Amino acid sequence: MLGNILIIDDDQGVLESLDLLLRGESKKVLTLADPNRLHSTLKPGIYDVVLLDMNFSTGRNTGNEGLFWLSEIKKTDPHVSVIMITAYGDVDLAVRTMKGGAVDFIQKPWNSEKLISTLNAACQLSASRRKVEQLETEKQVLQEDVTRNYEEIVGRSPRIILLHETIRKVARTDTSVLIQGENGTGKELIAWEIHKQSKRRDQLFITVDLGALSESLFESELFGHTKGAFTDAKEERKGRFEAAHGGTLFMDEIGNLPLHLQSKLLSALQSRLIIPLGSNTPVPIDVRIISATNQKLGQLVARGLFREDLYYRINTIQIESPALRDREHDIEILAEHFLRKFSLKYGKPALRISQRAMEKLNRHQWPGNIRELQHAIENMVIMSESDIISPEDVNLVSPTSEEDQGLNLEMVEKNTIQKALLKYKGNYSTIAAQLGISRTTLYHKIKKYGL
Repeated sequence: MLGNILIIDDDQGVLESLDLLLRGESKKVLTLADPNRLHSTLKPGIYDVVLLDMNFSTGRNTGNEGLFWLSEIKKTDPHVSVIMITAYGDVDLAVRTMKGGAVDFIQKPWNSEKLISTLNAACQLSASRRKVEQLETEKQVLQEDVTRNYEEIVGRSPRIILLHETIRKVARTDTSVLIQGENGTGKELIAWEIHKQSKRRDQLFITVDLGALSESLFESELFGHTKGAFTDAKEERKGRFEAAHGGTLFMDEIGNLPLHLQSKLLSALQSRLIIPLGSNTPVPIDVRIISATNQKLGQLVARGLFREDLYYRINTIQIESPALRDREHDIEILAEHFLRKFSLKYGKPALRISQRAMEKLNRHQWPGNIRELQHAIENMVIMSESDIISPEDVNLVSPTSEEDQGLNLEMVEKNTIQKALLKYKGNYSTIAAQLGISRTTLYHKIKKYGL
């Protein structure tokens, strides 16, 4: 069966004849006698083929009207196949329209069998164009986001067992999820696990770090832009929403999003439509939204720093990502997991952690959580000169220690941020204010030091 077909011709007899012929051959047929209704009728991705007449005004047979409406169609939906309807004397003009973007033309009166064959080829062409665009979009996003090899959620503590059960229940649905927890607790890993167990598992899992996204790039990054939409827009670019169509979009650090950008995000989530920069054409999106933050969004709502309507839109289900200090016995399990990983990576397969070294790891407060533990184990593996990691090899920075940490500026800065993270429980706004820096600067430093 043919796809969706739109027919535009001012001859009512032509419209009725084509409608009668194609009604049983295609999924959908719509006829228009007035091309001025085109803008309100044609939307991107709705029709596979447009059958377009060459002339619409009485006494005019130059074909300029057909060329104009062909241009308008291609602006609205570049991937739709346009077939021109022409009289015998208009063949040379029809060839001109093909140079303008039409894929073929049919002559009046037409051969029904040949017409259906032409339409079938045009439908297949439209499908191929859209598939190529989708693949190019996916390729572009995958190239920009360095492919991550997500690991399993490691641990056997009661908090992790409960977390696995929650993920299993949530993954069955398509509802929005908010993951809250301190930095380094594995919020992105939880989001990936939800996606992996969901019905969207075969589609893309796209991430966007809202904390690292400048305000000027917000709309372009999430919604995309057209060529020439702004100074550096040298080519059309799809946004993260469109790239994640059919799959899952993970928005990290959503609590850092300024209020005026929250309203734009809310509009897209409510309407399930995005409008790329430089375009007036809405693009429908089908994505599952998973958000994450290290802040208590409920408190931000109470203080007027986060929109209440957006909070409820992304917070149908809330999951707490537990801090490492609250996961009894998981420090040892994770330490052994990272030891195996980095021992293989650095060619030290016989390496093991002594009991006293493990006790030292268990006594640490881990303000940077799993990320800090992973960084510490990797450092130990690299620096170890024997097959056993001793307590002396465990070089940890205690955030509550008042000991001299040396005069290396980066170490002093890292230790100061670690102390602030513990003292103010990961509240970026408070920490930034106390340190005298912006939240964006704080965020980049946390990323830099792996905290």
